[in-house]
Amino acid sequence: MQTNVGSMDKTIRVILGIGLIFLATTHIWWPWGWIGLIPLATGLFGWCPAYQIFGLNTCPAKKDDGES
Repeated sequence: MQTNVGSMDKTIRVILGIGLIFLATTHIWWPWGWIGLIPLATGLFGWCPAYQIFGLNTCPAKKDDGES
């Protein structure tokens, strides 16, 4: 499993996930807020299965310094 979620993407996912979970626990948006577990998990792990399926990657490119 290679990281495919960049730092800004991770931050947005974690904030969105926590917000949705908060809405679920306060019964404001029950039960749909629990879907916030998905962006929270993908943000914390740094890997998104949908990104892998569609070949997306928001991580910055790794520099190749030419050393072997």
